[in-house]
This record gives sequence, structure tokens and C-alpha cells, in this order.
Amino acid sequence: MDEKTVRALGALSKALETTERARGHLYGFHQLTGTADFELGDAVRLLREAGHEEQADRVEREIVGRNVIPGHWTFQIVEAYNSTYYQPFAAVERDVVDEVGGGRGHLLEARLKTIRRTHHHPDHTATPPPSPQNAADDRGSSDGERDRRSSLMLRRALRRPVGTPRARPARR
Repeated sequence: MDEKTVRALGALSKALETTERARGHLYGFHQLTGTADFELGDAVRLLREAGHEEQADRVEREIVGRNVIPGHWTFQIVEAYNSTYYQPFAAVERDVVDEVGGGRGHLLEARLKTIRRTHHHPDHTATPPPSPQNAADDRGSSDGERDRRSSLMLRRALRRPVGTPRARPARR
């Protein structure tokens, strides 16, 4: 796959990841505002216990349960953001990665890993350690051999034409 396409898909994914972070902040805003509203309930109770009925009534009437923007509590803002912006963005990003990148996400990061890691270093392997079910396939292989195989598989995957599925190894 050409470098411009990899960079474009990387930029698109980074934009979605930034949106994920913004969404997390929105959930933080939602949770903090809800917590503050319950804390206001405690303040109202304490004002009453201290004999400040008028001030307690005002806080309760003016602030407790108040909309944060006209007609909306924070959960409604979160829901609107999710349905109006986040979900369509995530769907378009997924479609573009499928159409242009053959369904392979994080191609830019995969290239960077290949370039930046120290080959043959035990903490810089190309792929995660084998799962127990696949460990039998790797018995007798040195870390260097697994590392070379993983690098070769990654290079082949990055060169594979878009839309071409990965060849499945034959079952033994």
C-alpha cells in the first residue's frame, strides 16, 4: 500500500481517536455534573439543618435538577453527541478503512513499529507472544526465528493489495 494512503488512513484514525477522547470528556462532564447535583441535595439538607430555610429553598428551586442547556440534562447531550456525531463518524471511518485499507486498521502504527523497534530484542518483538493453543507451532523456534517470521508476515500484509483477504494457512 502506498505511503500517502497509509498516512491518510492514519490521519483519519487519529481524528476518530481524538473524538473518542472528546467523548470521554463529555462522559466526565456528564458524571461530574450529576455528582454536583446530588451534592447540592446534601447542601440543601445541611442548610435546612442549620436553620437557613430560605437559602435552602432557593438552591433547591433554582439549581437542583436544572437543565444544563435549555431543555437538556447532560445525558441528553451525551445521547445527541453519540447519535449525531460519534456513531456516524465511527461508521464512516470503519467503512473507509474497509474500502481503502482492506479492513486493516492502524497501518501507520504497524509501519512505525516495524521501523522503530529494535530487531531481535526480547522486548521489541513484532507480534505478541503466542497463545497457549499456538505455542505448539512455535516449539523449537528461537525468538529470532519468530521475530523474522512476524516481520515477514507484517511486510506481506502491508504489501497485499487492498481488498485481498489474508491467506489462511491449511489446517494440519
